[in-house]
Amino acid sequence: MDVRPVETERIAKVTGADSANRTAARFALAATDLGILWDAGGGRVFALFGDTFGQGWGGHGAGPGSADWRSNVLAWSTARDVSGGLPLDGVVARAGGGAAQVIPSGRGEVTVVPNGAITVDGVHYAHYMSVREWGEPGHWRTNHAGVAVSRDDGCTWRRPRSARWSNRDGRSRFQVGAFARDDEYVLLFGTTNGRRDVPYLARVRPSDLLRVRAYEYWDGSGWRGDESAAAPLFDGSVGEMSVGRHRGCGRWLMLHLDEPRRGIVARTAPAPTGPWTEGDVVVSGDEHPAIYGGFLHPWSLDGTPAEAPGPSGGFDVYYLVSQWGPYNVFLTRTRFEVR
Repeated sequence: MDVRPVETERIAKVTGADSANRTAARFALAATDLGILWDAGGGRVFALFGDTFGQGWGGHGAGPGSADWRSNVLAWSTARDVSGGLPLDGVVARAGGGAAQVIPSGRGEVTVVPNGAITVDGVHYAHYMSVREWGEPGHWRTNHAGVAVSRDDGCTWRRPRSARWSNRDGRSRFQVGAFARDDEYVLLFGTTNGRRDVPYLARVRPSDLLRVRAYEYWDGSGWRGDESAAAPLFDGSVGEMSVGRHRGCGRWLMLHLDEPRRGIVARTAPAPTGPWTEGDVVVSGDEHPAIYGGFLHPWSLDGTPAEAPGPSGGFDVYYLVSQWGPYNVFLTRTRFEVR
């Protein structure tokens, strides 16, 4: 089976004062990035955004920190048809109004950035990275990565120490991560603290999501309990990832930033372990400078919303893309053909 992207369209701006959601006025959210989407249950998709700014934002890029800065905020949507945009119904709010920071920050952290998330049996889990310092574009240092957990529908989150990958030597392979579900396991696709390394794969039983010691790592032929045994899934340059299985065609789909190729790339595989295709650029950095992210809308992997098979068979996938210049998030659609 050959699954290839054939057409990409930017649908609508999701965040910002001039977006249809009017997030600056409604949520004190003038600028933000990421927008990790996952099925949170109850007919909702959660959207977890990264560093967020409100009144006083300078109009280009992230910062300054005085502009009502929050490390992360959480919104939700119930829209089934997103062919014209992604409506945001609400946010986890702070006292006095506006979106609250949900995953807490601590000492020695520049910020706490979410990477991926999943809901299991009504409990929400978010993979995050504790950023120690930013470096050159595409490079940064982390204290650790971890899994935060919310048992009150996303209102408050804890960061248990048992759910952390230390990065003291700078070599941890799961500092940026994306969750996915495969039968009885939760999968975690990971890479190091930056946008220039290869991806790796781990798995864990849902009951052990908060126990790093229970994770197993793909070594190229089997699963082992040692992170250092993890083998690259493919050669390449991987930034933020989003991964899921499309139920209609049965293939796994990965979106990720590829800085050397100047764009967001789509790859497919018959299984999470691969083999993964070389990938096609679906959003070009030449057309949309300083793009990153690419977070899949989970319902489009189920065949909705806006499933529209073509003559040879195909499907539409919706996802969120960040652009540094406007420092906001855009809904994007890519058409895939199946042959």
